[in-house]
Amino acid sequence: MYKKTITYTDYNGQERKEDFYFNIEQSEVVELEVGEAGGYGEMLKRIVNSKDGSVIMKTFKDFIHKSYGIKSPDGRYFDKSEEISNRFEHSPAYSVLFMELCTNTDSAVEFISRVLPLSDDQ
Repeated sequence: MYKKTITYTDYNGQERKEDFYFNIEQSEVVELEVGEAGGYGEMLKRIVNSKDGSVIMKTFKDFIHKSYGIKSPDGRYFDKSEEISNRFEHSPAYSVLFMELCTNTDSAVEFISRVLPLSDDQ
């Protein structure tokens, strides 16, 4: 699980600093790996190397949607749903994160590797 602290200005003009959580479970990793030719990690590398901006942005959007959720206070579950992802996507915090990932390669690599550790043995 990756906790990302994002500073943003909300729709009332209030600056906020908030923690957001992103996680891909091992079962989801298996699904992602099987669903892509050569595996998900290789697909991500191909997309980044292609330098195709529109594909990179779509991939980041999909990855954020797959990984964003709300951690229970007791840490026993991580709630993810289309509604939760959509609510986050419509927040200013999402915009800050999305722009960071699309414009800063180091941030993008760090984000993906913390949410989905990529290794040759996966």
